[in-house]
Amino acid sequence: MIGAAIVGLKRMKMGVKALLMVACALLAVPLAAQQRGPLPPPPPGTVVPSSVSSDSAKTNASRQETSSHITNEPPAIPVEQIIQKFTQHEEDFRKERDNYTYTQIFVFQTIDEDGRPDGEYRLTSDILFTPAGKRYERVVDAPAPTLSRISMSQQDFDDIEKVWPLVLTPDELPKYDVKYVGREQVDEVGTYVFDITPKKLEKSLRYLQGRIWVEDRDFQIVKTRGKATGLLKKKEDQAFPTFETFRENIEGHYWFPTYTRADDILRFKSGQDVHIRLSVRYQNYKRFGSTIKIGKATQVDPEKP
Repeated sequence: MIGAAIVGLKRMKMGVKALLMVACALLAVPLAAQQRGPLPPPPPGTVVPSSVSSDSAKTNASRQETSSHITNEPPAIPVEQIIQKFTQHEEDFRKERDNYTYTQIFVFQTIDEDGRPDGEYRLTSDILFTPAGKRYERVVDAPAPTLSRISMSQQDFDDIEKVWPLVLTPDELPKYDVKYVGREQVDEVGTYVFDITPKKLEKSLRYLQGRIWVEDRDFQIVKTRGKATGLLKKKEDQAFPTFETFRENIEGHYWFPTYTRADDILRFKSGQDVHIRLSVRYQNYKRFGSTIKIGKATQVDPEKP
C-alpha cells in the first residue's frame, strides 16, 4: 500500500515531490499541525469489529468488543438465494447512494517505534451536486503532507474510492468467488459471513480479497474486512493494509459506509516494514433535495457552475 517504501535519499525526494504535487493540485493551503496519538474510534451506531490486529488491540484496548464467534450454523435459506438477495440490494443501494451528498475525511499516518505519528496525509472533501444535478467532488482541506518514509500511489486512491467502501452488485459478482463461512452476531445484528476472492486480476482494476458480513433479515452488507489487490508491475514495491469498513443504517432502509480504518504493518519486498494507521469517515449524508443526514451538519457554500 500506500505507495512503495522509499529506499535511499533519491527515492525519498521523489516520493515527497509526488505527494506535494498531489496536494497542490487538489488545494493550496498552509502546512497544518500534525495530529498526535491514535485515530478516533468508529462513530456511535456503527457495527463494532469482530477482530483487530495486535497493534490495533494495543491502541484500542479500552474499546469493548461485542461480537461473537463465527459459527457453522447453516443459513435459513439456500446460500445462492442469500447471495442473489444481497447483491440485488447492493445494486439498489448503489443507485440510492448516488443521490446523496456527503463529506469524506481521509487521514493516513506512518507510526514510529514509540507508537507516535511521524508523517501524515490528510484530505477532506465534499461530494456534491451542481444545480443541474451533476455530481462532483470539492476539496475542503488538503494540508501539505508530511510523509517521508512512503508515498501514496494511484492504486491507493483507487482503493479509497472503490474497494474500501465496496459495493458488490450483480455486475461485480461474476468477478469473485463467494464462499459461505457461517453466522455471527455482531453487536445486536445477526449476520451471514462470506469470504470473497477475485477470480482473475485484470490490468488497472482493483479488487477486495477478504470477508463481508451480510445482515440476516434485510440481506445488506454491514461490514467489510480484507485487503485490496490487483495487478502490479514486477518492479513495483507496494504493500496494502488490512482494512475494515463499517456501515450504518439510515432511516431503516440502507446501510451506508460511515467508517473505514486500518492499523497494520506494511512489509515491502525491499525488507522495509512500516507501521501505518488510517481512517476514512463518511459523514453528513444528505439526500439531494432532502434533509436526511448522518453526523454533525455543516453549512455548505452555494454551488458554482
